[in-house]
Amino acid sequence: MIKNTRIIQRGDILVENLIEHEFLSKEDEELLKFIESAAPKICVVGTGGAGCNTLNRIFEIGIEGATTIAMNTDAHHLVKTRADRKLLLGKNTTKGLGAGSNPAVGEEAAKESKEEIRKLLSSSQMVFVTCGLGGGTGTGSAHIIAEEAKNLGALTVGVVTLPFLSEGKVRRQNALEGLSKLKRQVDTVIVIPNDKLLSIVPDLPLNTAFKVADEVLSSSVKGITELVTKVGLVNLDFADLRTILKDAGCAVIGFGESNANVKPDERAVTAVENALNSPLLDTDIKEANKALVNVTGGPDMTLREAELVVEEISKRIHPNSHIIWGARVEPELGKSAMKVLVVIAGATLPDYQKVEVKPEEPEIDLDSIL
Repeated sequence: MIKNTRIIQRGDILVENLIEHEFLSKEDEELLKFIESAAPKICVVGTGGAGCNTLNRIFEIGIEGATTIAMNTDAHHLVKTRADRKLLLGKNTTKGLGAGSNPAVGEEAAKESKEEIRKLLSSSQMVFVTCGLGGGTGTGSAHIIAEEAKNLGALTVGVVTLPFLSEGKVRRQNALEGLSKLKRQVDTVIVIPNDKLLSIVPDLPLNTAFKVADEVLSSSVKGITELVTKVGLVNLDFADLRTILKDAGCAVIGFGESNANVKPDERAVTAVENALNSPLLDTDIKEANKALVNVTGGPDMTLREAELVVEEISKRIHPNSHIIWGARVEPELGKSAMKVLVVIAGATLPDYQKVEVKPEEPEIDLDSIL
């Protein structure tokens, strides 16, 4: 039994049920048209090299119900990015040659392209802005893009990474300044420190490590988006999403799963434990006051198992917290597998300013990689 925690769930699977029927009444057809027209417009903006790489990964794994928009100052990188729409930022500012790891140039380029940004985001109800902080384009443009989205009335969520310590003090300071600016323009910003990825995959080559960062960013955006765009056992609507993410400040995200080797009666607890113990949850969550949970399982997942996940999360955060959750069956997961994504807001993030760069490690030129 979950105590002292406000939990909202919705089980509306109207569209799926209607489509399965052989006969649709006139009212059903009108209702389906209304549902389609009323679906929230969600845009995922990837800006800069890392942001565009994230869009490439989203293209590979697929995302339902969202439009992807790539923005960059580097024309060569942009043309290779797979996205629904593209915008070369600051044609006059950078001549398509990139921002040279200078956030001031990235910011100026975004300001030059404000009108085009506004047109691309027009009528959006929700906008994700994703990038790797520390470089020039993403760091400089993210808060400008977010500001335009917010001014259009969209729920605006930043999903960003902080650079590896080995990337040097300059890049880290650029990232922290960019994060400070972005926080002022978004409803929620999800921060993923790249160094935490080393706890998950410590021995990977550098290029592969950055692909893991792309995977985390893309999975975060996909997981949140499809809570409201895909039909499931327990569905959420856009109003639910807004309730948790509107003006939520900083948030952290955790992923966990249980595989087929876990006993069926233990898989829910295993998945949520792995999510809550994820190195990406880089903070003490006891005082967190909001949580968004996405539970995915194979065909044999039960509603009770999904509820167990939520109960366990409710024990770890503030007793008066507000939890909204959804659950969905994905047949390709197979039996006994469960996945949990949890976004926790309202907790105090670590003071990243206090983290020092290891002096013995050489700085890495990311522009030569991305």
